[in-house]
Amino acid sequence: MFEINQEIETKKPHACGCNKWIITRTGADYKIKCASCGRELLINSDKLKKIIKKN
Repeated sequence: MFEINQEIETKKPHACGCNKWIITRTGADYKIKCASCGRELLINSDKLKKIIKKN
């Protein structure tokens, strides 16, 4: 579904104000990195599907 270095957009912005994230690891869990401040989060696939903005 998602690939490494794919840019995604979330429904709500991060605390820094940016809502663009880059996927850095895939598998059972996904590691995403904020495109603005560089903060990284480890998130499971079900939660990731809920927070992304539908195009």
